[in-house]
Amino acid sequence: MSEMVNKETRKDKVRISDEVIGIIAGIAAADVENVTSLSGGFVDGIAGILGRKNLGKGVKVQSNDREVIIDISIVVEYGCKIHMVAQKIQDRVREAVQNMTDLNVSEVDVNVVGVNVDEVKKD
Repeated sequence: MSEMVNKETRKDKVRISDEVIGIIAGIAAADVENVTSLSGGFVDGIAGILGRKNLGKGVKVQSNDREVIIDISIVVEYGCKIHMVAQKIQDRVREAVQNMTDLNVSEVDVNVVGVNVDEVKKD
């Protein structure tokens, strides 16, 4: 006869802060072609003044135990196809966050808050 072994169920947990998720999303979004910058708010501006680089700048994260909602504000290059840039950001951010955290990303909302016109030549 075989012996039965009782296993104690482990209740280990891993918690990933919203800030870490924001950094992952920010890096993935900033790496997309035609994204000039991520646009943050007042707190991100203060961090920049104080000399701290905020890799999650322009990214807001809402999470619970099972899913994540990511809101990203960006500035794009003049002349690009904004809808294609936004879709690429959504794909890359979702993939990066899901691969690194194993959390389900239910939404990636992209807010285009500006267009970089520095390179536009005026006739």
